[in-house]
Amino acid sequence: MITIVDYQMGNLRSVSKAIERVGEETLITSDPRQIAAAEKLILPGVGGFKDAIAELHRRDLAHPIREFIESGRPFLGICLGLQMLFESSEEGGQHEGLGIIPGEVVRFPADTGLKVPHMGWNQIQIMQPTPLMNGIEPGTHFYFVHSYYVKPTDRSVVAIEADYGAPFCAAIWRDNLHATQFHPEKSQGNGMQLLKNFVSLDSPGG
Repeated sequence: MITIVDYQMGNLRSVSKAIERVGEETLITSDPRQIAAAEKLILPGVGGFKDAIAELHRRDLAHPIREFIESGRPFLGICLGLQMLFESSEEGGQHEGLGIIPGEVVRFPADTGLKVPHMGWNQIQIMQPTPLMNGIEPGTHFYFVHSYYVKPTDRSVVAIEADYGAPFCAAIWRDNLHATQFHPEKSQGNGMQLLKNFVSLDSPGG
C-alpha cells in the first residue's frame, strides 16, 4: 500500500493511477495518523509554495511527514513535494519550508532567453545511481513543469541534473528520501519504471 498525502494541492488522481498501473494499491489521505502509519509515502504537489506549506501546517501534516522520513521508510516527493522539503523558498517572498534538506528554492533567471516556466520534456543526467533509476538509462527524458528549482547546500544529495540555461538539480536522494522535480506520473514508460522501482523498495524490517 502506497499512501499519498492529500493537502488539496497535488495531482492526486494521476499519481494514484500511475501507482496502480505498476501494480500497487494506494491510499489518498489527509489524516495525520494514516500518514504516520504508512508503509511508503508520496508527497505530490502542484501550485505555489506559500499556499502549499501553509496547507500542510493547517492540516497538521508537517510533523508526521518529518517523522515518517526520519523513520527510514521509503518516501517520494514530486515537484512541489520536492521543493517543500527544503529550508526556504523565494516564491512570492521568503517562506520557510519543512527544513528536512538544507538549501533553498529559487526562480529560474530571466536573462537566459528561455521561457519560464520550464515546461515539457527535458533530458536528465544521472549524477549518482539511485535505486529509483534502476533500468533507466542516462540521457532519458522526463516531463517538467516548474518556474523554481532547488539548490541543495550539500551537493552530495543531488541525484539527477537537467539543463535549462544552466544545470539544475532535478532529483535528490538521501537514504530513504527520494524526490524529483519532474513528474514521473506524466513521463510515460520511464516514469512508470521509476514508480515501479519506488514500489519495490524495502521498508525497514520488510
